[in-house]
Amino acid sequence: MAWQSGITKRKKTGGKKRAYRSKRLRDAGSAPLQSELGNTIRRVESGKSRLLKVKLFSDNVVNVSDPSTGTTERLEIRDVVENPANIDYNRRGVITKGAIVRTDEGLAKIVSRPGQHGVFNAIVIKEE
Repeated sequence: MAWQSGITKRKKTGGKKRAYRSKRLRDAGSAPLQSELGNTIRRVESGKSRLLKVKLFSDNVVNVSDPSTGTTERLEIRDVVENPANIDYNRRGVITKGAIVRTDEGLAKIVSRPGQHGVFNAIVIKEE
């Protein structure tokens, strides 16, 4: 069953709302994608206006930028340190925007949206 983002079924007062139209294909969405550490798996899906979305299921490399030097390197991900988005993502090792991963060069914070952009981009964070 597809994800539906139509109108809510109840009014503020608790009464039922009546649909003024039937469901449209444009209202349908998809389940959230939870990217993980592993071999590279991507899927291309079509979006609205001929837009192509590259969805990243799993990958083991990350593009790490260092803002102080202005350089970018492609490094291998060792493990997922933490994911502040969700406690359950911490346990399962899901990588989303804001997750902190350990690379060969140190810790890095993911700044891209892997389910939307199809790649892990990160910036270096200083270990304290």
